[in-house]
Amino acid sequence: MATSLKNLSQHSDTNITDISNKTFGIVVSEWNEEITESLYEGAVETLRSHGAKKENIFRKNVPGSFELSLGAQWVAEVKEIDAVICLGCVIQGETKHFDFICDAVAHGITNVGLKYNKPVIFGVLTPDNQQQALDRAGGKHGNKGDEAAITAIKMLGF
Repeated sequence: MATSLKNLSQHSDTNITDISNKTFGIVVSEWNEEITESLYEGAVETLRSHGAKKENIFRKNVPGSFELSLGAQWVAEVKEIDAVICLGCVIQGETKHFDFICDAVAHGITNVGLKYNKPVIFGVLTPDNQQQALDRAGGKHGNKGDEAAITAIKMLGF
């Protein structure tokens, strides 16, 4: 979580493993595209800077964050994929829709990782407003895409 004391793009180098032969699937929500594209760029840049080969990073888009779980499951089913990174953004609105979507996505992504026994990373922003999302998608609080990629790398080194 990004706060004034923690930037999403800052991380410890402990448990950084060699990922030069690892394959990553990145599932990206098309909803809030300005935000999710920045998250994707951050994730890819972080993977590449830690040794991932461009040809070993695969992207799949889904319409919205709710669909990330099924998209992640389809990607995780591919034996050659070592880790899945899910990127989305659900901005608080005036109804309970936000609560239902966030809860379902968090549980769904967790369940995919447990089902396929591989890292499936929750890189979904759940801000109160657009500015908070921008601040966490490459803005003053870093990039959640960076954090999601580092999490995938560290889980592969577990």
